[in-house]
Amino acid sequence: MKKNIALVAGGYSGEYVISVQSAVTIEKNLDSSKYDVYKIIVTKEGWHYTAADGQVYSIDKNDFSLLVAGKKITFDAVFIGIHGTPGEDGRLQGYFEMLGIPFTSCGMVTSALTFNKSYCNKVVAAFNIVNVSKSVHIFRHLPYNTTDILQQLRLPVFVKPAEGGSSIGMSKVKTAEELQPAIDKAFKEDSQVLIEEFIKGRELTIGVYRTGSQLQVLPITEVVSSKEFFDYEAKYTPGVSNEITPAPVSADITKLVQDTASALYDKLNCRGIVRIDFIYEEASGKLFFLEANTMPGQSENSLVPQQVRAAGKTLQAFYGELLEECMK
Repeated sequence: MKKNIALVAGGYSGEYVISVQSAVTIEKNLDSSKYDVYKIIVTKEGWHYTAADGQVYSIDKNDFSLLVAGKKITFDAVFIGIHGTPGEDGRLQGYFEMLGIPFTSCGMVTSALTFNKSYCNKVVAAFNIVNVSKSVHIFRHLPYNTTDILQQLRLPVFVKPAEGGSSIGMSKVKTAEELQPAIDKAFKEDSQVLIEEFIKGRELTIGVYRTGSQLQVLPITEVVSSKEFFDYEAKYTPGVSNEITPAPVSADITKLVQDTASALYDKLNCRGIVRIDFIYEEASGKLFFLEANTMPGQSENSLVPQQVRAAGKTLQAFYGELLEECMK
């Protein structure tokens, strides 16, 4: 008996387009002999499924069901493919938890925590297992002073929306004069802004997920951007960045990244595939935590699909593992 899977995509943020691209890859690689997949596009205007004949059906949010040609369809599981709100920040997770429908990502609390980079940094720092860059967290509705900020942090700094992804609204600031415009830019995307010291080093990222009692770590990717940092253009424009999987790092660095990512995955109570980003500071040999992505990109050229292929797996097998794990 095939299982009904809702693949939710879209969302309410600037990452809508990236989410739709991820959903194309996921849908193409879900085993059609095991799953009947219904792609649900989530927007502020409504949650809709478009059938093969072009007919559009609305989700009944009371129980997350569809009525298609007079037949009620309920779902065995939800594959969450939304980057940003409401699919990465805990909102949909809380909704599905209340309905008792399994889903492929972290739970509500972990999703909400990791989505806010500043609060996540504070929790990760308290674990005392990885370094965290010094930072200042400011709010649109509370006064702040750029002079005070620069007394607490050394330039250059990164300025970014505290809640957001794909490097939208992010700036690298090298001079005091650049700080206020960068803050203004970030506040256009979010009501909270994180300002953190720049760490010079190698950007390393790794996917982690669980199958049964076994934690699976994927090969590490090193990101080498031709730009100042791995911004939106570098992430999504071919040729602007070089992503090397597996990363050309020593066995010691590999073990450090794998062990640290695994410990963070467990301590943050993660579920599903999570991509954890680090900076390795070669001068000191220290590893710095950047962020945990609980809904990493899944378009064909995204980092996690690269890592899955480098591990010798197919995306079909990988997505199948994620779905079966959440339905246990």
